[in-house]
Amino acid sequence: MNILLTGSTGYIGRRLLPVLVKSGHTVICLVRDERRFDYEDFDSTFLENVKVVEGDLSNYESLADVPKNIDAAYYLVHSLGAHYKDFSETEELTARNFSKFIKTSSCKQIIYLGGISNDENLSDHLNSRKNVESVLEESGVPITVLRAAIIIGSGGASFEIIRDLVEKLPVMVAPKWINTKCQPIAIRNVLQYLEGVLLNEKSYHKIFDIGGPEVLTYKQMLMKFAESRRLKRWIIPVPVLSPNLSSRWLYFVTSTSFNLARNLVDSMMNEVVCQHQGIDDIVEIKKFTYPEALKLAFQKIDQKDIISSWKDSPAVDSIETNFLDNVNVPTDGCLFDKKAFSFERDPEEVKENIWQIGGNRGWYYGTFLWKIRGFLDQLFGGVGLRRGRRSPVDLKPGDALDFWRVLMADKEKCKLLLYAEMKLPGEAWLEFRIKNIEGKNTLIQNATFRPRGLWGRIYWFSVLPFHFFIFNGMAKSIISYQAA
Repeated sequence: MNILLTGSTGYIGRRLLPVLVKSGHTVICLVRDERRFDYEDFDSTFLENVKVVEGDLSNYESLADVPKNIDAAYYLVHSLGAHYKDFSETEELTARNFSKFIKTSSCKQIIYLGGISNDENLSDHLNSRKNVESVLEESGVPITVLRAAIIIGSGGASFEIIRDLVEKLPVMVAPKWINTKCQPIAIRNVLQYLEGVLLNEKSYHKIFDIGGPEVLTYKQMLMKFAESRRLKRWIIPVPVLSPNLSSRWLYFVTSTSFNLARNLVDSMMNEVVCQHQGIDDIVEIKKFTYPEALKLAFQKIDQKDIISSWKDSPAVDSIETNFLDNVNVPTDGCLFDKKAFSFERDPEEVKENIWQIGGNRGWYYGTFLWKIRGFLDQLFGGVGLRRGRRSPVDLKPGDALDFWRVLMADKEKCKLLLYAEMKLPGEAWLEFRIKNIEGKNTLIQNATFRPRGLWGRIYWFSVLPFHFFIFNGMAKSIISYQAA
């Protein structure tokens, strides 16, 4: 069968794609930028069943080349992290264009993953998710709606936020939403439901709430997480934290952006407990408990096998969705800091050090100064160093890497190119390469800055003394570093 998959480079879509291909389907992946679709993890047999097509759901004309000969379509698109106020308008527009396209196709079913929305006074986020359902129904094609509770999986937003809170804070002063009830579900179960309803006529024109076997408060989720990590934690609920203060609290403590934090806090006021039953009569699966879901997530982390992460979506930050256009580093009007050091060490070992930069390992030199820069960035609304990296050993184009974005990660040519997402009066690139120069292996480290006006130039020259120590030390330490 031919399946159209939207959001194929997103957190859920990236995990659903191999499931569909393994089941024998041909999958058409709709992406805004084909360069973000990562081929290197897939063998040639897999790719024979995958077709990547560029198109932007916010621009109907861009969908002209999307194949219309499809049997079913997954709608896994959202704009939650992009904005706080106007994301609902964006979500309605993309859903309307998708619905319009589906009318012209041979599609027999739309499968939409939304959020549980059973309360009367819903948050803007859950209201928008519910509105998308109505827009998709306008296509006239049978729709299956799966409304998910909190999804627990390695690299997932909810999981990583809970992890940040529990592992960083021995004592938490938490707002009243800490006692809101929810029904967390393992990412593995979500994928099983998404596959199980595919072209299953019993699921047509139906809405199903999907959740795990337990109903827990957010406080219980935090405490059970602490228990699974053998940590002692204390949570003190207070009634005085406004949604704005709660959002800023999440923003500074966890790796989430402020927009996402605010939308999540608003949604935490609503109970997300399953009421629309019946999915288990159609798709029989073993449902994982919350502790089991946590165990599965940490197994993936320990195995360094995190397939996707919510942090890698451009929507979570202010970066433009066409950020890969910056892969060509400019030269005109730019300022440079270039380092080159020859070395005797095995170049493969140095390459591994380059590929493991950032995250928990840090930036090899001047860690305290990097942390100060990250804190200052966070104070001005930037991403700071909180995002870390998807995998401690692997990098792909599009990955978030602390306050950088990976533009190029060519391990064969040993070239890593990063683009700055911190708050700057200009644009910045950081490049690492290993080349053989005059018979010697040489690490080349280039920092490029394109200033925006006078303030950009003032900024560059004010930090130049720090660059002298940090960039020199970083390059030398990349060469000499040996993991314990």
